[in-house]
Amino acid sequence: MGVLKMNRAPLSYACAALLLATSATVGLAQSGRGGGGASATSVGSGATSVGPTGSSGTIGSAGSAASGGSSASTVGTGGTSTGPAGTSSTVATGGSAAGIKPETRSRVKNDPNNLDARSRARAEGIDHARSRSETRTRIHHGQLETRTKTEARPTGGGQDVKSETRLRNGVLEQK
Repeated sequence: MGVLKMNRAPLSYACAALLLATSATVGLAQSGRGGGGASATSVGSGATSVGPTGSSGTIGSAGSAASGGSSASTVGTGGTSTGPAGTSSTVATGGSAAGIKPETRSRVKNDPNNLDARSRARAEGIDHARSRSETRTRIHHGQLETRTKTEARPTGGGQDVKSETRLRNGVLEQK
């Protein structure tokens, strides 16, 4: 059995180049608690990488809201990769709701150069409380975008508690 000799310098340079060419973002939007125990939170994350033979990127966001015995949550994620063989992209989404009259809707639309995934969830709680969450994730002409909005109405009324996170190409956008 022979001994395998390997020059590690090219591997070290490749790893260093990959670290320098990769960027990542994580964002947490305002989350709050209102009167009546209402809360709303959203979060997003994205990363891109560019190398000598291609590029790739991932993005995603999610959020949840709760108030008066109701809750609603949505999530969306997407990714794209371009290399010598072409481009491949994917999106996914989903949601859940619990409480009085829970309702969820999700859809994925596939048009040329455009993947669009959306989820909505909502439910009512006791004493006029309500929870809602909505997530949209898109890959449009190679651009990655995601947005999650959440909203909770406290029991007995009052000001809604809201949260929103937006990312474009891995960069957190402020509203």
